[in-house]
Amino acid sequence: MKSIILLIKQILYPIILTLTLFKIFFSTAISYAESFDIKNIEISKKFDMNFQKIDVLDEGFKIAYQNLILSITKSTDQDKLNNLQLFNIKTMIDNFSIKEEKFIDDIYYVNLDVSFNKKKVFLFLEKKNIFPSLPKRKKILFIPLIIEENKKNLVMFSENIFYKNWLFNINNKDQLIYILPSEDLDDIQIIKSKYDSLEEYDFEEIINKYSLKDYIICLIYKNKNDLRVLSKIRLSDKMILDNKVFKSFNNENLLDTIEKLKIIYEDYWKKENQINTSIKLPLTIAINILDEKKINDFESFIKKFDLVSSYYVSKLDNNKIYYKIIFNGTPQAFIFGIQGSGFALDIKNKIWVLK
Repeated sequence: MKSIILLIKQILYPIILTLTLFKIFFSTAISYAESFDIKNIEISKKFDMNFQKIDVLDEGFKIAYQNLILSITKSTDQDKLNNLQLFNIKTMIDNFSIKEEKFIDDIYYVNLDVSFNKKKVFLFLEKKNIFPSLPKRKKILFIPLIIEENKKNLVMFSENIFYKNWLFNINNKDQLIYILPSEDLDDIQIIKSKYDSLEEYDFEEIINKYSLKDYIICLIYKNKNDLRVLSKIRLSDKMILDNKVFKSFNNENLLDTIEKLKIIYEDYWKKENQINTSIKLPLTIAINILDEKKINDFESFIKKFDLVSSYYVSKLDNNKIYYKIIFNGTPQAFIFGIQGSGFALDIKNKIWVLK
């Protein structure tokens, strides 16, 4: 009986090996197909004797690049990335599509989607010593309160100019989606009762109504024409305190002040999602060679895991297929990511095994 099993193994193994190699090498060839997709770039240009469609498209590529940089880098890094030559921008583009084009009154209008190759973008930023952030949209509760110190008065909700104007200029490149609280009389009474201890108050009674884990409590202390803004920011189970002073504040620079605060909050969120591409952690993961579903699921996961810079099949034997992975993060980050996707990982030995 043992000799028969051995014979079957000898016959089947080369077939399994060949099929597996073909499947793996084919699939890893597209491991970097994931892109940064910048959508709905709108450009217009007068249609005259000098009109060239390629000029319009080139302008669209520049705008798409700027939108990408605004989405994945902190404000302190963005000035270093301005004025990149069009040729260099194009080297990072995987593809683009024209969603709509039309002529109206001798004006050409076009709407573009542009896809940037993630690996090339990461390599470009790494050469600039800039660590990008993963673009992740996040809903966040935003509670702005104005404390007029001279009058000992608290300004809330519809009477509060920050509350009324916070959503006035919504930027599609921003990753934080702000949810403002409704004007609830009970909430007003609760907040007023905490006037003397607002900086210590946790606002849980109000926050819990919105089923949002992340929030910003924005305490705006107004003293004549100066503002001191204390922001209590909760992101990904971390509490951050930010203090900023705005001199000579008035209604004319209200929207500019709001924009500056939004940039500060965006930078904190981007820091939470930052990728350190200088980390090149090699990992080896083994999977049962006969478990085709698990292999397929694992490959699908790895292709979408942004912290994986590359992967390939390093070897095969009778029992397992071995993947070599280059990871831009800590071992704990990899374990957290893979377990969060429903996989079980045995990490007792040097070679980790997907169970």
